[in-house]
Amino acid sequence: MASTTDQPEQPTELRRVLGPKLLLLFIIGDILGTGVYALTGQVAAEVGGAAWLPFAVAFAVALLTALSYLELVTKYPQAAGAALYVHKAFGIHFLTFIVAFTVMCSGITSASTASRAFAANLAVGIDWEASNLQVMAIALAFMLLIAAINLRGVSEGVKTNVVLTLIELSGLLLVILVGLYAVAGGDADWGAVVAFDTPDDKSVFLAVTTATSLAFFAMVGFEDAVNMAEECHEPNRIFPKIMLTGLGVTGTIYILVSICAVALVPVGELAGNDTPLVTVVERGAPGMPIDDILPFISMFAVANSALINMLMASRLLYGMAKQGVIPHSLARVSRRQTPWLAIAFTTVLSLGLIAYVSNASDEAVQVLGGTTSLLLLAVFAVVNTAVLILRKDRVEHSHFRTRAPIALLGVVTCVYLVTPLSGRPGSQYEIAGILLAIGLVLSVPMYLLSRRRGERLQVGAPDDLPPHDIP
Repeated sequence: MASTTDQPEQPTELRRVLGPKLLLLFIIGDILGTGVYALTGQVAAEVGGAAWLPFAVAFAVALLTALSYLELVTKYPQAAGAALYVHKAFGIHFLTFIVAFTVMCSGITSASTASRAFAANLAVGIDWEASNLQVMAIALAFMLLIAAINLRGVSEGVKTNVVLTLIELSGLLLVILVGLYAVAGGDADWGAVVAFDTPDDKSVFLAVTTATSLAFFAMVGFEDAVNMAEECHEPNRIFPKIMLTGLGVTGTIYILVSICAVALVPVGELAGNDTPLVTVVERGAPGMPIDDILPFISMFAVANSALINMLMASRLLYGMAKQGVIPHSLARVSRRQTPWLAIAFTTVLSLGLIAYVSNASDEAVQVLGGTTSLLLLAVFAVVNTAVLILRKDRVEHSHFRTRAPIALLGVVTCVYLVTPLSGRPGSQYEIAGILLAIGLVLSVPMYLLSRRRGERLQVGAPDDLPPHDIP
């Protein structure tokens, strides 16, 4: 893997405020989220006490793809992420639009679901018997607050992320510390940590891959950071070390949390438990006021997920508008150097999704989370392919370089986890099909609108954008 060297920062209309520390907290805060708070029990239901193994496998798969992202973001330090790389590799407007739409949907859906969870946890934390309509109203108001922070500027968004990430970390560290306390007291069952207890209709291998598909949802988030490349100082230099550090920190936390969970609580109690980590702390340290603390920690955790995903989604649209893949108007920037129209567009979509999720069952929300993982794994397979195709494209500056066999292994593992062979339920494919069908329908007017306005659909940022400051 080639090292990177310093290079002059490319000009951008966005404000560069992210240094190494803020970027690290952004990545950690994006990966850590509601997933591990709710998925531990479901993972344990698939594999038994060895619930840590799917998280470890998910970390390895994420690492393979992260190395491809690192080569591409240091080679092309621009906003738009995966969609930009696919656009440069294949040059097919339709494919680029679908990839951009898929990534955007994953971010907006995640943020919308998180805002709903924020409202629900707030109601529980203050012991308020809120109706479904009241919870939806809180979620809508919360999403408008996220939009206001986003419009205010990336500096404000990142500072908010720092606070929320530290709170988020405190909840998971609490679980780990309680686990260590229980170990010191001799209350842990270490034999359960290496025991497999799989469903009768599944082999150990299939159970592990099915559980990995669930656990992978908790590992996604590192890919969002590349959409912030134009707001980072020296992205070519800092991205490799910071992204790998962020993945290492979160992967270690997830594995330790899952080990503590199965060592303290029988798998039968974890499986199907909506708040498995609350049960772990109650079992490891009886008498702690966990019922009063964890709802608020969970509330801040999901708030962070919503903030970061909306930052990512708006920057993705901005970057693709700059590339001419979608109408240039979505690249309009305010005087505070934020992509205001892209923020408005993604916020409107999220408000609609919040209303939809409010009418969905908890099971539907879980399936939607699995669908998000499914769509992103499909995108990751394409990104791992793009990094190999773009090897022929030379740039003047040095950049990170992953090995071809690693990228190929990333393609194979991501494709496998996308297919039904991994044990995914059919409902996830149904929802993914609906989302992609919407993307197909939207791609036609997007293309015709761009053609009518004479906007060229080509690789490379156009230099003749009209002025887009607003009062």
